[in-house]
Amino acid sequence: MAAEGKVTGQSQEQFLLLAKAARGAALASLIHQVLEAPGIYVFGELLDMPAVRELADSEFSPVFRLLTIFAYGTYADYLAEAANLPPLTEAQKNKLRHLSVVTLAAKIKCIPYSVLLEQLQLKNVRQLEDLVIEAVYADVLRGSLDQRNQRLEVDYSIGRDIRREELSTITRTLQEWCQGCEVVLSGIEEQVSRANQHKEQQLALKQQIESEVANLKKTIKVTTAAAAAATSQDPEQHLTELREPAPGTNQRQASKKTSKAKGLRGSAKIWSKSN
Repeated sequence: MAAEGKVTGQSQEQFLLLAKAARGAALASLIHQVLEAPGIYVFGELLDMPAVRELADSEFSPVFRLLTIFAYGTYADYLAEAANLPPLTEAQKNKLRHLSVVTLAAKIKCIPYSVLLEQLQLKNVRQLEDLVIEAVYADVLRGSLDQRNQRLEVDYSIGRDIRREELSTITRTLQEWCQGCEVVLSGIEEQVSRANQHKEQQLALKQQIESEVANLKKTIKVTTAAAAAATSQDPEQHLTELREPAPGTNQRQASKKTSKAKGLRGSAKIWSKSN
């Protein structure tokens, strides 16, 4: 494929060099050769040549019109004006049909066989599939033939020549696309800014929680150490303190017993005197 592309480029350059020096009938004959030459599918440079444009107002205007159809039109366009145009060779017919498939592929990627048969004026599916295979080998398009669903699935197709009056539409479309990209980019930047803010907030919250956890651990550690210190004294001393009352308690209990004994003795004396 790469080798074919290189040869095609050289052939096109050769035709362009010849066209610069050709006039009238010689130039018309050269245009017919270009339209029939394999691998040449763009004609914009040839159309832009002053000598070629002069053909539009000469007796060779049908040749110039045929060249414009190959550059911008389809096989159906040729058939609509066939009475006023030069007849096509089989090679020219196939090339124009290839270009017609490219035009359809720019609009839809899955082209039904019925549409292709109608647009290309082919008799049967076998002819259509052979034509598509030729276009694939010529690197005009890439895709696959879905015979079960009767359609051509296009993955890639070459670009065609563009009319000057279409440039403003293309420019406007590209500007709208750029504006859409700017809107999307602005939205992405806004989302990134929000994500960064959320990340900073989460980091601050994480640091706060870690600080509180650290302080809590310190508090628990100090409390645990104090409790351990309080319960680490001698167990026998602790039992002795529980068994022996405080000194003041013994003295109070002794004075209570003495007072009670004195009261009982006094009651006994009184009872003896009365008897």
